[in-house]
Amino acid sequence: MDPISSEECNPDTQASWSEVSLGHTMSESGKQHPAKGDKSHVGDSSYVGIDAILEQMRRKAMKQGFELNIMVVGQSGLGKSTLMNTLFKSKVSRKSVQPDPEERIPKTVEIKSISHDIEEKGVRMKLTVIDTPGFGDQINNENCWQPIMKFINDQYEAYLQEEINIDRKKRIPDSRVHCCIYFIPPTGHCLRPLDVEFMRRLSKVVNIVPVIAKADTLTLEERDFFKQTIREGLRANGIDVYPQKEFDEDAEDRLINDKIREMIPFAVVGSDQEYQVNGKRILGRKTKWGTIEVENISHCEFAYLRDLLIRTHMQNIKDITGSIHYETYRVRRLNESNHINSQSPGHPVLQPKANGQIEAQPAPAQANGVPTQHEVMSHEM
Repeated sequence: MDPISSEECNPDTQASWSEVSLGHTMSESGKQHPAKGDKSHVGDSSYVGIDAILEQMRRKAMKQGFELNIMVVGQSGLGKSTLMNTLFKSKVSRKSVQPDPEERIPKTVEIKSISHDIEEKGVRMKLTVIDTPGFGDQINNENCWQPIMKFINDQYEAYLQEEINIDRKKRIPDSRVHCCIYFIPPTGHCLRPLDVEFMRRLSKVVNIVPVIAKADTLTLEERDFFKQTIREGLRANGIDVYPQKEFDEDAEDRLINDKIREMIPFAVVGSDQEYQVNGKRILGRKTKWGTIEVENISHCEFAYLRDLLIRTHMQNIKDITGSIHYETYRVRRLNESNHINSQSPGHPVLQPKANGQIEAQPAPAQANGVPTQHEVMSHEM
């Protein structure tokens, strides 16, 4: 696979939530001062070198690389594969790697994932894109969220089993789903019951970022009304999408995240086709009325979504996955283990079934103190 492009987007259309200064700082007089941690401090008796830890962390992170696992969920034809290709400026979607023009619609939801090693300016990342073909494509979509819930919990379970091993790996492979991008059809009306049920259940186990797919099918007035209606629907149903208010660390984070929350869901347009516009090569969609520029914030909100997922909040998304969602799962599983160990051998154990009901089962075999078999469960308490 070709590495992703390292070209910067058009500065006129580039949007970011915060500005970062690197290398040198400027004094009020305009004189440049070297950044902390460089060799200019040699001979300075007052310099200790504590700030050099940042450079050490950077070097270590560069050697290890990074992992990012993104799940895309939505009906067929909403542009999931195209949007992922647009985000990473490379062919990273399932359909791009395994094209099948005669692909049938699955009778049930299938989980298909594909991983890529991508690199940009020396930074290596293992990207895994998890697709869910068949979701919402049937006449009866009852419980179509269950295979997705099971897959997410299975990844938590795999990580937990590696973590509790006596001879565990120095670095545990991370297959946990860090973010789920949920594609809402551009109906212009309101959230469907399927949308509400999926996000209500899955928001408790994974970071969900809702987007309005193919937003160029709506006028600007229709788009704004639809976004407002969706936000009201999310509040009315108690659905907490990323970035969650309770996880804001300080006032600065709260200020930045409040601006993001005001824009959710992002109205996006994806395209991996380049066109010449005013002498510049841009990603866009060509129509009879003109070219829709994907990275132009006056045309769509793709740039805001990209900044959130990659440029400003990627590490935060991973941190919340590990410290909140996975931790909730881990605590519950260990509590279940303690409950099982407190019972006599062969005593039936109450286990929740996939449909939420309770079923009596014999105590399962254990590995390192934690039962290896588990049913599909959400993080609902």
